[in-house]
Amino acid sequence: MSEETLRLVRERRYLVLLGIICLALIGGALYMQVVLGEAPCPLCILQRYALLLIALFAFIGAAMPGRRSLTVMEALVVLSALGGVAVAGHHVYTQFYPAVSCGIDVLQPIVDSLPLATIFPLGFQVDGFCSTPYPPILGLSLAQWALLAFVLTAVLVPLLITRNRKHLNS
Repeated sequence: MSEETLRLVRERRYLVLLGIICLALIGGALYMQVVLGEAPCPLCILQRYALLLIALFAFIGAAMPGRRSLTVMEALVVLSALGGVAVAGHHVYTQFYPAVSCGIDVLQPIVDSLPLATIFPLGFQVDGFCSTPYPPILGLSLAQWALLAFVLTAVLVPLLITRNRKHLNS
């Protein structure tokens, strides 16, 4: 195999791994919801959508032939991660300042009217409040962990792509 082919394979493997991690995070959220009884708020559900979009674009990018289509899917992964950063950042803010509501009255009907809320209500329907304090995991709230995951995705995906392609051009 040529050097370029090996680098494309490596990029696709990164995307598959990222997609699997995102699906695992959604699975963890569902476990916490169903088994531990932690009800998801509108911002939690929007974060699940962002994770699902990242996974979807990552898997599509890994399956598509050619560098150009791979680059488009990677850009969509980063945009989805940035959307997740915005939602998770607002969620962290809401948890630090509980007087600032997540707007359950405003957001709930909007989030509950999205297609996946109808298809898979257990995983994508609002059932809680953003300011509800759940026990931290390793010192961080779920919203803080989500924010960290989205920031890492938004930073590492372009960094790994640039690093991988820089070596290709040198």
